[in-house]
Amino acid sequence: MNITTKLFGEIGVDENKLITFASGIVGFPELKDFLLIHDSDSKGGIKWLQSVQEPAFAMPVIDPLVAMDTYNPQVEDEFIKPLGITDETDMLVLVTITVPKNIEEMSVNLRAPIIISGETRKATQIIVDQDEYLVKYPIYEILKSAKERAGE
Repeated sequence: MNITTKLFGEIGVDENKLITFASGIVGFPELKDFLLIHDSDSKGGIKWLQSVQEPAFAMPVIDPLVAMDTYNPQVEDEFIKPLGITDETDMLVLVTITVPKNIEEMSVNLRAPIIISGETRKATQIIVDQDEYLVKYPIYEILKSAKERAGE
């Protein structure tokens, strides 16, 4: 199946690679099926969660360890169990990136990580209630440094 997206044009969708959010994502409960698109130009590890239902909706995401190398929120088993995750190595954790008009104010939301099972392709977005994880954690300088180290 093919979908036409706003950012990536027409892309082929391998249904075996669909990521399914049973309850949708925060703010968009009706959007359930996504593709994870890797940005080959990004040295900072930015990926995109592209909605299959709404081709104009693509959300930039990144590994939270890029932003904060000590990121390790406490997540209740009740959130992980429905995903079919039996081993932490099967778990992919991502956080959303917000890019305002002033790009230097770019941030990630460490309070609402997305957890994806690599095996079942089921996913959920949870809310973490730990004060050290900010909703708007600044990331511009971190990504800029990563880009410079990569020689871009």
